[in-house]
Amino acid sequence: MKKHLKIKNSTFTPVSAVPVVDNHQFKKDVAILVAENSRLSALFVMQRADQKLICAVLSKDEDASLTLLATPCQKEFESLTPHIPQAHMFEREMHETHGIDMIGHPWLKPVRFLPKPGSKDEVLPGVTNYFEVTGEEIHEVAVGPVHAGIIEPGHFRFQCHGEKVLHLEIELGYQHRGIEKALLRNQPHQNLRMIEVVAGDSTIAHTTAHAMLLETLHGVKPDRNAHLVRGIALELERMANHTGDLGALAGDVGFLPTAAYCGRIRGDILNTTAVLCGNRFGRGLIRPGGVGYAVDKAIADTVLERLRSIEADLISAISLIWNTPSVIARLEETGKVSLDDAIAAGLVGPAARASGMSVDIRCSHPTGAYQTYKPELSVGSNGDVFWRTRMRWLELKDSMKLIRAMIGELTAVAVAEPLRSGAAADVIAVALTEGWRGEVCHVALTDKSGKIAGYKIVDPSFHNWFGLALALRDQEISDFPLCNKSFNLSYCGHDL
Repeated sequence: MKKHLKIKNSTFTPVSAVPVVDNHQFKKDVAILVAENSRLSALFVMQRADQKLICAVLSKDEDASLTLLATPCQKEFESLTPHIPQAHMFEREMHETHGIDMIGHPWLKPVRFLPKPGSKDEVLPGVTNYFEVTGEEIHEVAVGPVHAGIIEPGHFRFQCHGEKVLHLEIELGYQHRGIEKALLRNQPHQNLRMIEVVAGDSTIAHTTAHAMLLETLHGVKPDRNAHLVRGIALELERMANHTGDLGALAGDVGFLPTAAYCGRIRGDILNTTAVLCGNRFGRGLIRPGGVGYAVDKAIADTVLERLRSIEADLISAISLIWNTPSVIARLEETGKVSLDDAIAAGLVGPAARASGMSVDIRCSHPTGAYQTYKPELSVGSNGDVFWRTRMRWLELKDSMKLIRAMIGELTAVAVAEPLRSGAAADVIAVALTEGWRGEVCHVALTDKSGKIAGYKIVDPSFHNWFGLALALRDQEISDFPLCNKSFNLSYCGHDL
């Protein structure tokens, strides 16, 4: 294997510096890197001069490196998936978007139901072939895309024998908005608004990754206080979503005390984010170069005061779960994903950590405030609903510690000035953040004038939806709502 190009998180390199090897060598090299504990953070088609390339970004935690390598994009490509399962969704995406025939891929189904390259014919989401199990008493259960609640659309197709699920197939794409293409034609201020809604419950994670890219491209460094505010906001986002999930998980097992408490506490946490910027989801707070709102001592003191009340309420509400044997019994041994399967599928975030994977971008590829304030990395052992629930509580407690530490250092925070310098030309930049669901990856390419010429977004849900399918193997179909909530993945973050 040739020596490949390695960069660090939130940096760029000339596009011309990315090594290009033939398809066979590319497949071999990626397989070696994955075997050496790297994971596919992104796999996509990019343009370099007059040549289309398939580019891989592999992150390795041990040395905090990002390895970049590429291969010519041809009509046919020998699939990585049979040997590297975590590549399967990326390859389906490239097949659908660019018409590349992935030779040896087990099933090149649509990801977002886009028209074929060069065609304008409408494609109806969900209208496709599905995996079928045959045999006596085998039956099929179809759920969605319209669900009995105010949630996003997605289709779930179960192959069952009696109550036992033999196979779950998850079909998404109903929420596709064309964000990556729109980012190439919009103005910067329009792009920021669009990034904020890639996944509405992960506004801070995605806008931080986007801001990191623009800052490295423009040679701008936010000051220490701006980094601290970003860290505080990211941990509040983590807290709000973990709290909501803990309440929803309690509701799914019919444990109403925690379910009722957490719905209200989640609102308190969202309102604390609004103290920082006037928006409960943090929209408008993150800006390239820093933050969009001034934060003074009075605001910081208000956040700390609210955090004291929130912590007391959380301890009261969540302790009920751990002190109720019937709840624990319902969570344990349900929806297990083994460590080997989690690694092979490329899971990220709490879902990966619940299965025993030690992965967290804040620890392995830290930027900003996390270079000083590192979280305590909690890792589970059984990969079941219990551990996916437990992870949320452990991370909630750690987030509160991190917020207090960051606020303790915070002084006056000024509003960031608009970016004025030109962006670096003909480069590729990569930024990773740890959202509450896991790794968020943004990649940007610039042309010879410094304009964004390519943009790739990988939401953690893109990695993790297959984990939910694995969790349902040999489970009772009645376990689906509980398993689904234990992952709580984003439809729009996947669909873009």
